[in-house]
Amino acid sequence: MYQIIQKRNIYLFLSGALVAASMIALLLWGFNYGIDFTGGTLLEVRFKDGRPAVNDVRQAIEGLEPGNLILQPIGESSLILRFQDTSEDKHQAVLEKLRELTGSGKEEGTEKAGEEGVDVSVGEDGTVLTTPAESAPEAFEELRYDAIGPAIGRELKNKSITAIIIVLIMIVLYIAWAFRKVSRPVASWKYGLAATFALFHDVIITMGVFAVLGRFYGVEINTPFVAAILTVLGYSINDTIVVFDRIRENLPKSEEDFENTVNVSVNQTITRSISTSLTTLLALSSILIFGGASIRDFVLALCIGIFIGTYSSIFVASPILVIWEKMTARNA
Repeated sequence: MYQIIQKRNIYLFLSGALVAASMIALLLWGFNYGIDFTGGTLLEVRFKDGRPAVNDVRQAIEGLEPGNLILQPIGESSLILRFQDTSEDKHQAVLEKLRELTGSGKEEGTEKAGEEGVDVSVGEDGTVLTTPAESAPEAFEELRYDAIGPAIGRELKNKSITAIIIVLIMIVLYIAWAFRKVSRPVASWKYGLAATFALFHDVIITMGVFAVLGRFYGVEINTPFVAAILTVLGYSINDTIVVFDRIRENLPKSEEDFENTVNVSVNQTITRSISTSLTTLLALSSILIFGGASIRDFVLALCIGIFIGTYSSIFVASPILVIWEKMTARNA
């Protein structure tokens, strides 16, 4: 029998330190918002015969004045380009610069007669022959193109914040309703607030990690990150409800006080919680390692959130209930 609740001060101190560090990171650095929230263009290309030097690509494109150009090499042959301009003309101009840089397009040495795209040759009898010019195959492949205006970006940001707040409120109301028959020694609505506090702990730490990653590694926050946060909220509350439900089952038949009853309940569910989260993290880790760059940040947010959520379900939510019960008894 692990003395988890009895050593709650250690776990809560660790959680408090992580939350404080995350909030400091958010206040100092904030998020590195991607084009989903700021507006702009994302273009991902894969070069077939080796990627040009990043500096060469930058010099070739900056002359077009795309605005806030960011180049991110991916793997050995791909490159992500982010810039502020969202017009289709600028998109095509960037592609043309890449063609010039990689030498794709029309074959060198062809002459033109009267119009673009016509090869000129002379037959054996001196007749001038004109044929459509053959183009060299593209030296790169366009994998992704996204263009989002700044107004849409601001709307997405506001809706994302609203969605998270609504989810937290609905979770409190649902848990208060589900535990409505549990009134002693802790009221049902306190279960909801304890679970919400644990969710706040999970979200803040995950956001803090991404603030650090954005500051030092250029990791951006886009709408998939919001989807990951909402998924983490659902996964974490599932673990917490499992523990709380075991507490509800044990309370009527337990001869121990509330603190020891909670500790027994946590010990009865800890193996299940860790095993479930571990198998999920193993699957996510394989996607993180072998998956594409477009979903890597989403999967990383899930891995961090699920790990922290499993910790909070065991070491944060239940100890908060015990502390609340002791404060209520002391005041009474």
